[in-house]
Amino acid sequence: MWAGQMLCECFNYVLKHIIQEERPNKDLGDGYGFPSSHSQWMGYFASFLILHFTLQHRFITTGYRVLDVARGALLYAFIIAWAGAVAFSRFHLSYHTATQVLWGFGIGVAFGTTYYTLVEYIPRRRPNSLLGRLRAALLGNPLSTWFRLRDGWAVWADSGTEAHWLQWREAWDRQRMGAKKLAAKAQ
Repeated sequence: MWAGQMLCECFNYVLKHIIQEERPNKDLGDGYGFPSSHSQWMGYFASFLILHFTLQHRFITTGYRVLDVARGALLYAFIIAWAGAVAFSRFHLSYHTATQVLWGFGIGVAFGTTYYTLVEYIPRRRPNSLLGRLRAALLGNPLSTWFRLRDGWAVWADSGTEAHWLQWREAWDRQRMGAKKLAAKAQ
């Protein structure tokens, strides 16, 4: 996700220097205004996360369908509201025109959707494809191992959150039991 964000920022820089459209208020910012980089980033961020939470991530159930559905609805509403608020703020604060904001957001959504499809969706659904083999080579090379790069979602549906928590809980309980035994011996 973060590598895609950096690529999205580079794409924004290139677009701004090709189009060279000024900001509505030159006193508020340096550089060109089209497309709004904040809006583009939020469009990317929102589309990537919505696709990921819809197609890949599996939350641990609460045991109550109503709570599980409410959690999902609140999550999507929060992502959309946050992205919309940041994009709107760029117009409201006069850093960008409405057109610069809307185009920026749209470009971000398109970039996020394309990036997710190429980097996440296709490699998972078709691991023997060129993109799937490239992903496996990237994650399996010695440099990635040295940097401890991993794709938790490739192994755990919740990216390992539950597995890590269970490991922690087991170690925590062992530690507490050891402390209780030491306290009992001291008495």
